[in-house]
Amino acid sequence: QVQLVESGGGLVQAGGSLRLSCAASELTFSRYDMGWFRQAPGKEREFVAGIRRSADRTRYADSVKGRFTISRDNAKNTVYLQMNRLKPEDTAVYYCAAGLNYWGPSPGLYNYWGQGTQVTVSS
Repeated sequence: QVQLVESGGGLVQAGGSLRLSCAASELTFSRYDMGWFRQAPGKEREFVAGIRRSADRTRYADSVKGRFTISRDNAKNTVYLQMNRLKPEDTAVYYCAAGLNYWGPSPGLYNYWGQGTQVTVSS
């Protein structure tokens, strides 16, 4: 059974940093593109960042561009999201997702999802 397990969330002050990790198991990780999404209370799930399986291309939502960096280590079956200069509006549950030939902003086109990790940014 495929599992994606996020970690690294927590409470941080505005301007601070966090690094999220998402470890995959029972998945041929190197064959999947990966994405990070977030969902704040009362809001739709929104795309944050995506990375191709070969890690040669990445894409970001405008709201995080220049502050967040997505990366992956295929040898460790793990994708990361480095989040810098965090803002209160970044508060959300963050999810990683695996997509077969997809790393874009449409949640419905991903094949597998993690359970999420809470990120709270205080002002």
